[in-house]
Amino acid sequence: MNILKSAPLILISIGCALSALMPRNAAAHDAGTQMSAIARVFLAALDPAQKAKAAFEFGVDERENWHFIPRERKGLPMKEMTAQQRLLAHALLNTGLSFRGSAKAVTIMSLEEVLYQIEGADEAKRAAARERRDPEKYFFSIFGEPADKGTWGWRVEGHHLSLNFTVKDGRLLRATPSFMGTNPGEIRQGPLTGLRVLAVEEELGRELVRSLTPEQFKTALVAAAAPKDMITAAERKVSALSPAGLADSELNDKQKAMLARLVDEYLTRLRPEIADEARTEIQKGGPVYFGWAGGRERGEPHYYRVQGKTFLIEYDNTQNDANHVHSVWRSFDGDFGRDLLGEHLKQSH
Repeated sequence: MNILKSAPLILISIGCALSALMPRNAAAHDAGTQMSAIARVFLAALDPAQKAKAAFEFGVDERENWHFIPRERKGLPMKEMTAQQRLLAHALLNTGLSFRGSAKAVTIMSLEEVLYQIEGADEAKRAAARERRDPEKYFFSIFGEPADKGTWGWRVEGHHLSLNFTVKDGRLLRATPSFMGTNPGEIRQGPLTGLRVLAVEEELGRELVRSLTPEQFKTALVAAAAPKDMITAAERKVSALSPAGLADSELNDKQKAMLARLVDEYLTRLRPEIADEARTEIQKGGPVYFGWAGGRERGEPHYYRVQGKTFLIEYDNTQNDANHVHSVWRSFDGDFGRDLLGEHLKQSH
């Protein structure tokens, strides 16, 4: 695409997209319409070769082929975008996340440079380290046609980040799987010493487990040793884990508030409308369980999970001497919008 010839079209599209971002009464469909508006602008700014990498049919297997390790992926990497395209990619990212969530996501991307500085300190390993650790190797993918009618989705993914969104008729939204991880969990050298991107997720879990009585802890303990990674890893579909742990009905009021804050830390990564819908769903879904494995002191390998009728949170910090965090929000029926698609098929028949 000749960017100069297409400039009027892009400017008009941006104007339409920005009008969708104007403040008004927040509702879930606002998020869907804003996502489609910005996704159309992003796609319009790509040349044909870039669009061939970024755009997929909605029904392709690739849409559920998610992961969080440093591997090559399909999609268009930021490394291959112009400065303008990168800004539009970030605009799309911001349609799905809250300010806090966006700050976490972008800071996670920046940790790739920290890993490069650590792993590339030896000149002989520098080229391999740069190939493996690159803060611009985050891939944007659009599945289907971004529109206010029909079903489509998008994904931003790279090392320690996988954000998946599904939109139906510009209204109903699903935002799982939603993965964030950090390595290092805490930076211990250099100018960013002390930075802990997912510190709140760790400390809220520890605060809750340390508040438990011996009897409560006995029920909450799902394993003596923390697993080496999240149990569900990058599985495409997940089910409730067993043993579930300690039910919220067995917590006192202060502990219930702690559990609510912990769950909210994951929800509020997403933009408020999406978080509010998920929160309402949880409140209607019955008991919520908290499970713990491993040590309770900072620096000890540890793991926790929170699960209810519709969702699962997993958090694991065991690798690299318990300084390497993985955390995920999953929906048993709603991952990749499966519940939306199932309802659509029922209506079609």
